[in-house]
Amino acid sequence: MAVVLVGGSIGAHRFGAPVDAAARTDVKIAQGAPTSFDPALQSDIGSAAFSAQLFESLTAFDLSLTLRPALAASWDISDSGRQIVFHLRPGLTFSDGGAISGADVVGSWLRIIDPKRPSQLATLFMDVRGAADYVAGKVPASAVGLRADGLDVAVELDRPGADFPAIVASPTFAVVPPQVWRDRAAADSGNIPSSGAYTVSATTATEITLQANSHYWAGPPAVGTIRLLSDLGGRSPITAFEAGDVDYTAIGSADAAWIRYDSTLGPQLRAVPSLSLVYLGFTTTRPPFDDVRVRQAFAAAVDWNRLTALSSLGDVSAADSMLPPGIGAGGSSWLPVLDPSRARALLAAAGYPGGSGFPDVVLAAGGIPQAEGIAADLKRELGVTIHLEELNDQFTRLQDDPPAMWTLGWVADYPGPNDFLGVLLGTGSSNNYGRWSSPPFDAAIADGLGTLDPTVAGSAFERALGIVRDDVPAIPLTYSRGWALSRSGLLGADQNGLGIMRMAAWRGVDVGAQAGRCVARRRPGRDRMAGPRGARSAGGGAERVGADGHCHLPHLDCLQGRSDAHDRRRPG
Repeated sequence: MAVVLVGGSIGAHRFGAPVDAAARTDVKIAQGAPTSFDPALQSDIGSAAFSAQLFESLTAFDLSLTLRPALAASWDISDSGRQIVFHLRPGLTFSDGGAISGADVVGSWLRIIDPKRPSQLATLFMDVRGAADYVAGKVPASAVGLRADGLDVAVELDRPGADFPAIVASPTFAVVPPQVWRDRAAADSGNIPSSGAYTVSATTATEITLQANSHYWAGPPAVGTIRLLSDLGGRSPITAFEAGDVDYTAIGSADAAWIRYDSTLGPQLRAVPSLSLVYLGFTTTRPPFDDVRVRQAFAAAVDWNRLTALSSLGDVSAADSMLPPGIGAGGSSWLPVLDPSRARALLAAAGYPGGSGFPDVVLAAGGIPQAEGIAADLKRELGVTIHLEELNDQFTRLQDDPPAMWTLGWVADYPGPNDFLGVLLGTGSSNNYGRWSSPPFDAAIADGLGTLDPTVAGSAFERALGIVRDDVPAIPLTYSRGWALSRSGLLGADQNGLGIMRMAAWRGVDVGAQAGRCVARRRPGRDRMAGPRGARSAGGGAERVGADGHCHLPHLDCLQGRSDAHDRRRPG
């Protein structure tokens, strides 16, 4: 899921009196306006975080990144991983009381690969039999390997896809009502029923109000009203938080650095994990970066780690792989080796000795703080001049007319290597903005996805990483985490690194005289949940987490993780 990178920080602010969220049934969040309510039409993380509150998918990841049932009660994998059958929970309804069936799932998913308007994340669907031909307009929808039978949804895959239940946890795969998938009503229009925890009750130019869905499969959310504020009237998020006008807001690392020492705001500071990557990409379909030697020269001329260390405020770390920590195929550095002498030789071999004759090149920096350092290293070591620009319409430009060099932030759709490799760099992928193509890389990805053996898969993805390092379609720059202010007493406002909060899991509690310290009751049997992430998961029925680690709860405790872990705050 793409993110827009922005620079800058917020300056110092006055210190206000603490505001208590005790006994509140509404929560106010500072959040940018979504580009679309429609799961199939958005691809940026901000819009996905919004649409995920309205529309639910079949599976979801909990705080420990364990895959859990959502609209699906369970699923079966057969035919050596080439067939998956999801079994929906009985009695599911949209917010208007209309039944949710397998046909709604199929109709919603076909919109991802609609030939007239495919999703920017259609690549996630390409392992489904017939999907590539359907999105290309070569076959009818009936040729796609999706079948609904009552509450069952059968998926036929071209190759083993035991990770497909994890893929469909992405907000892109959320289920929309027939008014949208059948009648083609806009998901942004009024009175569209929801399959998720909330419905849209009101919209203005500065606020979107969400109301709890009383028909939600996990039960009505504890927080009845959520107000998403896209305009704070010229105030900074911190000022609005201090005034009690915002209960949750993201903040920059520069502010987190001083807030942690503030006696009032410090206990409300929260570190936000992120399975994310910022990388630099080259447009490989035209000069000069259609020549691999030029890309290799640029990669070897820059001290990437040093530039990150010099520019970091402590919220980012230098990347050594296209895969963030915790997502497979780790243990080695896959960053191009710093070797300025070799870089100069490569550039000369490509026809640009000492930078002579090298064309004007633009780097759409996307707000990264290393940009000037990158340009300086390239000028010093190679004699080339790089022009830095910031694009107002970065996504549109990357899709239609990408600059020679550009940067992009990517947050995992699901915690798997392919989401950072095949999705971003595979031939023909809708998110391969540099248009790079490598048959050996594609073969390595196919081998990694085509096996159920994790050792074989890991080896294949390492081959892919080696090809990226050597062919240099992209260079990993940084991994990061974020920061937020979360009102004392607001429980459940944690994230698992995928950039999506489950607002249905939020709890407002009366902190009373505890002065910001929140204590949640620990419930027997729900203290820690570490279940398998793959072939089969079951849910619905008994009101506990079984010894098998599977979620057997018909409500949100399984997706929340530990009940006493929802108010973890950094010390002030």
